[in-house]
Amino acid sequence: MLIRYKKNLEKIAMGLLSFMPEEKKEVKKLQQTIKEYESNPDWHLYLWKEDDVIGAIGVRIDNEINAVIQHVSVNPSHRNLGIGKKMINEVNKLYQDKYAVCAADDVQSFYNKYTEAEEQDEA
Repeated sequence: MLIRYKKNLEKIAMGLLSFMPEEKKEVKKLQQTIKEYESNPDWHLYLWKEDDVIGAIGVRIDNEINAVIQHVSVNPSHRNLGIGKKMINEVNKLYQDKYAVCAADDVQSFYNKYTEAEEQDEA
């Protein structure tokens, strides 16, 4: 289930975002990213919760036109189970009526792999 990030989940969110290559486990960079999600009304961070919080997905609203997926991260012990795809699917449902959902360069290849698989499933 996709849940909205809250301050009390900061350490969990930072841990998940630290798996993103561009964050490089640098604490200052992670703190800046979390602060941006907390303070910028155009940045939205969601967490994926099953029994525990095991994934994070971040979206940036760009020019009131696009919802740009800029972070997708899953706990390594829960990878290859479709969690990333589920998060993207839920974000698409949340934003598709108001914005064009797309992906930032850092997550583009994963996003393309997901959307191509979805298109093949529909064919």
